[in-house]
Amino acid sequence: MKERIIRKAQETDIPAIHALLELYADRGIVLRRSCEDIRRHLGNFFVAEEDGRICGCSAIRDFGNNLLEVRSLVVDPELQGRGVGRAIVKAIVGDVNDKRRQWRLFTLTGQPEFFAKQGFRTVSRGMFPEKIWSDCRKCPKSDCCDEVALMITDEDYRAPSHR
Repeated sequence: MKERIIRKAQETDIPAIHALLELYADRGIVLRRSCEDIRRHLGNFFVAEEDGRICGCSAIRDFGNNLLEVRSLVVDPELQGRGVGRAIVKAIVGDVNDKRRQWRLFTLTGQPEFFAKQGFRTVSRGMFPEKIWSDCRKCPKSDCCDEVALMITDEDYRAPSHR
């Protein structure tokens, strides 16, 4: 069994993060991000590392008012279905919960079943006007978005049924 570590990203991870994101940006699944953008927001990234190799990543964006987004979640295609994405999301939710008393964590995704299994529930995209104004207007799919909005909150996470 390979050793998997989920950790905050470091400067040396930027090329691997960029390469993973490019695989999915080319397929229109995530928005393209430059190495400079990744560097500027490096503190927002978590990575999954197996045997010294970055095999997945995700970022978290803070919109203020206890509203955060899971974004840029990608996993090496050869390792999909092996719990890498689940481990990253679990680390992000745990980190947010450890640092904040109240929080709302959302995502826009084409994989709603994946997030539902992690305790997220479907919500209206209208709940995140901050997201719409900052990112969605730049997206090539903005006029025909096929992504589903899901959210988990501190109350959902701390509920006995989630544990």
